[in-house]
Amino acid sequence: MARRPLPRILSSGSASITRSREFARTAADSATDVLHPLIMITRGLRLLAGAGRQKWAATPKDRRGPTLFLVAACVLVVALIPYGPLLALVTVMGAAAWKGRERTPVKTGPDEAETGRLQALYEALVPYFSTADDPSPLFTHGGDWDKVFSGYEFDGNGRVSSLRVTYPAYFTDSEATSRARIEQLLHAKSGRGREYLFSWDEEGNQLLMNVLDALPTTLTAQRFVTAPGETVLGFTDDDAVQRTVPVSDGDETRDAPGVVWRTGARSTEPHLLIAGQPGSGTTTLLRSIALQALQQGDILIVEGSGTGEYACFTGREGVLAVECGLAGALSTLEWAASETERRLIEANRARQSGQAAPEDIRRPLWILLDRPSVLGHLAAADGGPDPQELLQVPLRHGRAANVTVVMTEQFDSLDGLSDTVRSHTRARVVLGQCSPGQIESVLGLEPHTTPTPDVPPGRGYARLGTGRVLRIQVPATPDPYDDATSEAQRQAVLDLLPERRTAVEASRPEPVMADSVTASVAVEGLALSD
Repeated sequence: MARRPLPRILSSGSASITRSREFARTAADSATDVLHPLIMITRGLRLLAGAGRQKWAATPKDRRGPTLFLVAACVLVVALIPYGPLLALVTVMGAAAWKGRERTPVKTGPDEAETGRLQALYEALVPYFSTADDPSPLFTHGGDWDKVFSGYEFDGNGRVSSLRVTYPAYFTDSEATSRARIEQLLHAKSGRGREYLFSWDEEGNQLLMNVLDALPTTLTAQRFVTAPGETVLGFTDDDAVQRTVPVSDGDETRDAPGVVWRTGARSTEPHLLIAGQPGSGTTTLLRSIALQALQQGDILIVEGSGTGEYACFTGREGVLAVECGLAGALSTLEWAASETERRLIEANRARQSGQAAPEDIRRPLWILLDRPSVLGHLAAADGGPDPQELLQVPLRHGRAANVTVVMTEQFDSLDGLSDTVRSHTRARVVLGQCSPGQIESVLGLEPHTTPTPDVPPGRGYARLGTGRVLRIQVPATPDPYDDATSEAQRQAVLDLLPERRTAVEASRPEPVMADSVTASVAVEGLALSD
């Protein structure tokens, strides 16, 4: 049987309906554009009327009469003044247009992409926060993340910047390995390249994860307002320390939280060890300490690398020596050991006679060593003594003699440090890109944050004695004789350097040698008193 063609009205009806719908939609959009001001004013009048009704309902009954009389008086005044009704109409229309304008909707929850991220974090935590014996688990595959994520924030890129997690009470949050697994997981799932702070509330079974802002790198070398015996190592987070230091940051002056290291007779951490990778800023920190030490004391600088990073200190007031060679370094450290013994003897004599200590032994003496392991290798090749052996007396009795030792070393040479150096340098600073294991090997504790793979020079962690681990950013103190140094930073360092001596002494001052028996008695006596 031949198939009959459909009627024309049926075959072309769908196309006509589609064109009609498009025409109607276009006409509606055009009408909306043309009538948009009228729609906006109408919406505003409706909102103003609703606000007026709420205001009238909230007015006490005893005050409605005076309020109504005041409104009627205002309407009468407006009606009597020239052009009053017209001005009132224009004002009402303007207020209605402002009230009815389209506003950006307020975000009340996560969008689809953010919800997906939170659900992915929830699913990743299920194997760690759930057991088969839990009758009502908080974490289950395909569960609701709203029950365990009580607070969350996202940055501009849609990544999680803050997260509060409620975990079950049976989770072993008291074990460091268990906490490390959770922190590593959240770090990987939330986005690498940022520094995270994890705060565990064992009593409330909650974990708070926050992304820390990078410490500012704009602070340069300058005169810091500190008490005698205090040295600013760098600057940290606002909530990490209780003390701030006024600093100049560009053209403004502000208070910055400083990591202040205290030295002297009452210091619990009289000596400092700085470790880091090449180019991490260890020399910058040692140069910053030297500039601050020259304000109240004398310094000895021994540079093992021999690159001339401390040439700007040569011949300055208060700089006793700047040595780069092995022979000069050994003789300088021998003099420092003898000077420490002399100070101990003089202090002991002053105590026995009931007098104050002489002025020359109250003036601080700083021994600054940059990479002494290089000199140790040269000394071993020549069959001479290791420079670290000459530091035993300043390290053990420097606190009583007002002698401070600051040493910098790279990670690959830390194994060569003697036991005396390790046991007496309880103030530690780690700079540069390094793993949590390397930080723990120097500071004795793992960092409280996740180190980032890329850090600027002078960024790291500090720990003074048995205190907490602090993030630190060292003030920029470059070599002023380096061509790569900017003019502003070069001038800042040169302004802090003391004046040069008129005649540089050709020979090192001879130490005041005392009777060996008296020296040993004084050293032992003061060691027992400490």
